[in-house]
Amino acid sequence: MTHVSNRKQILIWGWTLSLFLLFSYLICIGFGLLAPQSMHMHESWAPLLPGFEWLTLQGFLAGAVGSFLYGWYIALLVVPLRAWISHKVAGADHV
Repeated sequence: MTHVSNRKQILIWGWTLSLFLLFSYLICIGFGLLAPQSMHMHESWAPLLPGFEWLTLQGFLAGAVGSFLYGWYIALLVVPLRAWISHKVAGADHV
């Protein structure tokens, strides 16, 4: 197994998670536009995405940007934590 630097891992996971969360957000918005009011999920997104408002352009963009940034936030925290824990548990040669 080849060693990939933390910086590359952060880039890989940042883009992967950010796009995953953005696509998930877009799917949920699409679902909300097609589904009956009783099945809407926008109430779940609102507390997690500052500035999100249902069916406004500004709210939609705020939700999209927020979803994308959450992916980078997770990557910036999880990749170094994983490397640190792996180093502590398995030793430096198994990172």
